[in-house]
Amino acid sequence: MSRLRCVVIPAILLSTLAHAAPLVIHVVPDGAEGALTSLEAARDALRAARADGGLAEGAEVRIHGGDYILENPFLLEAQDSGTSEAPIRYIADTKDTARLLGGRLITGFVSVTDEAVLSRLDESARAHVLQINLKEQGITKFGTPKGGGPELFFDGKRMTLSRWPNEGFSTIASIVVDDGHKIHGIPGSKIGKFVYEEDRPSRWLDEPDPWVHGYWFWDWSEQRQQIESIDTEKKIISVKEPYHGYGYRKGQWYYAYNLLSELDAPGEWYLDRESGLLYFWPPSDPATAEVMVTQLPNLVTMEKVSHLTLQGLTLEGSRGIVVAVRGGEGVRINSLTVRNSGGSAISVSGGKNNGVEGCDIYGMGSAGISIGGGNRTTLEPAGHFAINNHVHHYAEVKRVYAAGINVHGVGNRVANNYIHDAPHMAIGFGGNDHIIELNEIHDVCLESNDAGAMYTGRNWTMRGHKIRYNYLYDITGFRDKGCVGIYLDDMFSSAEMYGNVFRNVTRAAFIGGGRDCTVENNIFINCKMALHIDARALGWAHQHADDWISEAKEKGTISGIAYNKPPYSERYPKLVNILENEPKAPVGNLIARNIFVGEGWKDVQDTADPYIEYKDNLTDTDPLFVDMEKHDYRLKPESPALKLGFKPIPFEKMGLFESDLRASWPVK
Repeated sequence: MSRLRCVVIPAILLSTLAHAAPLVIHVVPDGAEGALTSLEAARDALRAARADGGLAEGAEVRIHGGDYILENPFLLEAQDSGTSEAPIRYIADTKDTARLLGGRLITGFVSVTDEAVLSRLDESARAHVLQINLKEQGITKFGTPKGGGPELFFDGKRMTLSRWPNEGFSTIASIVVDDGHKIHGIPGSKIGKFVYEEDRPSRWLDEPDPWVHGYWFWDWSEQRQQIESIDTEKKIISVKEPYHGYGYRKGQWYYAYNLLSELDAPGEWYLDRESGLLYFWPPSDPATAEVMVTQLPNLVTMEKVSHLTLQGLTLEGSRGIVVAVRGGEGVRINSLTVRNSGGSAISVSGGKNNGVEGCDIYGMGSAGISIGGGNRTTLEPAGHFAINNHVHHYAEVKRVYAAGINVHGVGNRVANNYIHDAPHMAIGFGGNDHIIELNEIHDVCLESNDAGAMYTGRNWTMRGHKIRYNYLYDITGFRDKGCVGIYLDDMFSSAEMYGNVFRNVTRAAFIGGGRDCTVENNIFINCKMALHIDARALGWAHQHADDWISEAKEKGTISGIAYNKPPYSERYPKLVNILENEPKAPVGNLIARNIFVGEGWKDVQDTADPYIEYKDNLTDTDPLFVDMEKHDYRLKPESPALKLGFKPIPFEKMGLFESDLRASWPVK
């Protein structure tokens, strides 16, 4: 084993370059014993060492416990790369938490004395609300209430921008402008004017910048909009243009926010963006708590970096993506705790063979992990992966289409992740040839309907996905109106759903008019209409298929892809002659050797049913689970499903696993 060189100051660093051994640099927040005090200083020291030829054996930056408050995002570039033989590693001390903070820790709250402000507060709040000047704390960029501005955290918990109602939603009583707007026969209005039910909006007339946040037409599409006017006599709220793209309809839900007059409960806050004064009803004494306001746009960016590891840190306080990896090869993001930020946690885009493993992610304003890379024209895979991550309580600001894990491009893998407690989807995917396996997912789509725990849609050429051995449970939608486990939307085709377990999922496996999909060897337990297949391209969704057919005839492509030429013709032979094989019909779907326990095992449209092949499914017989009440769904040796060819599912391999790269263990 080669001897490590321990370097604490640049002078020593330069004096040891002659030794052929991996270089070690220590970073300590207070610079104890002459250590460097920042990641930037360590990076620059490595650059100096490389210039003198001193990194032939690679290097390790050991980051000791404490808080590292960033004035600017930490940037690594191609020049900071290692090699496969001599990698660069930034490793945090596992004994004491090392935090990178992009937010500002604020102190000095005082009582509110401005009578004009006190008069706008609810009487019950006046004695509790405190104030602090953010400009005096060095925070001057406030953005807008639409998003991307400051977020407030108190002892590690996101506080609530003042709103009404304090929890849940109010309901649109009716629309104002009957303009004949309909979607799929559902009436609404394109004009952002609606009637409210309660008298509460009369309190908001003096608010300088009131907003509403609602699911205005569909249960899976929300938007924040600025209030233009409130007519208290007619009970009409009008929002400013541009209006929501889908329009507005009776019965949908919303809440109002950014209202000083509604700062009426512990944990609520309001920011006067002109003066910089933040008003806050703290849950407890702020003098004995850590109070943080998000500040930097992101914390770590890697641009075309290769063979570098970032491991063991805790990162928080970003307004945007916390860690962004763009391009490069062999980057490892391991064992991070990413939390309490306004945007997404980790993004990997471009490059190849980059991975995110063992991270704990929570308290995010938007998504968890995004991995994307590979070439859809050539079908060259990227080989990125997201493995053994715990992602929960995310999408706290951007409520929909901010997945726990999103995977796109070609040839990437999402495995053994534990994802739960989110308003919308757990895994979003698109592209080709991804493997999504051994993940555990529950209690997602909590604030949306007609949504999927795993979701993708609308492309004939995005093929070759393997979705196998995942465990999905307790997914029933907002107000239990219904949601989907694996949702292949709008003619998405050629996905293999194999060996998954669904329990208490409204529509567990959903094929929305797609082709060449396989639902095989899965277990469905107490799922309402466990299997859904329709022929929507033969009906209401025909326009998408018509467009693809027209493009194929005119240009020889579908969605820009030369579908009938290599590599697509070789990789997906069923795609080659799609125009000659009833292109709008759900042709080629196989439902084989599945176990269905519960009522209503299939919901298949009459026009779709003749195209479906059913084979050896167990639908009305006890499969003989080892212990169904205790959720032990292994099969007894005498199970009738085994006689039909059902293959045992590797339950012991599902979900998180113990590893030196897990950020925490055991996982609660």
